[in-house]
Amino acid sequence: MAATISTTLPTNRQGLPLDAEAAGTVLKALSPQEQLRWGMDSFGDHFALITSFGIQSAVLLHMAATLDPALPVIWVDTGYLPPETYRYAEQLTGLLSLNLQVVQAELSPARMEALHGQLWATGDADDLELYHRLRKVEPLDHAFETIGVTCWASGVRSGQTDHRAAMLPLQPVRGRWSLRPLLSWTNRDVYYYLQNNGLPQHPLFEQGYSTVGDWHSSGPDDGSGRSTRFSGLQQECGIHLPGVMGEGI
Repeated sequence: MAATISTTLPTNRQGLPLDAEAAGTVLKALSPQEQLRWGMDSFGDHFALITSFGIQSAVLLHMAATLDPALPVIWVDTGYLPPETYRYAEQLTGLLSLNLQVVQAELSPARMEALHGQLWATGDADDLELYHRLRKVEPLDHAFETIGVTCWASGVRSGQTDHRAAMLPLQPVRGRWSLRPLLSWTNRDVYYYLQNNGLPQHPLFEQGYSTVGDWHSSGPDDGSGRSTRFSGLQQECGIHLPGVMGEGI
């Protein structure tokens, strides 16, 4: 198969287009820390990390903070996160001295509910997609534009959802490059990294949560993993999907 070189996606810090296939081959042979360093070296000031401060978030945050404490860490605060997540975010931000950039939707929770109702509670997948677009995807993409991010790293793993099982280490997402250093990691890898580096678990982990997002769309794991999210209507919130509203989110 011939390599595909992007001419429309962002270039690297030298202004050169990326060969996604060649980069993917290189990245697969690197450790997560080495992949993060590759992202920093390739994109310079246009590289950032995103986090949800979820169950496994401390792993990639610790790796990134060890390599470059000044790396921008973007957190989308939907306004609907559990109290435990807000406290965990404060704990990790202080512990790791993160360069945290908090991003929120222009539409407040109260205003959104007044105009659209409780979109997560209707049982309609279209309403849930609108919720994700308003509270997560659009605020994040706006932050990318404002900060000048052309490549962003996240802690997604292939075992989490069907969509993520088909992911590659580096792929385009909504006009930018998305780097996934932990893609091949297992739950065991995450657990032992946290233990070996003395990192605190999310408070809801001990209550049986294997994944946590907004308070209204998360619950203790009944054995179905991420299927506990979003009332079973979806597995993805849209951040890691390539389209925009009406095009796959």
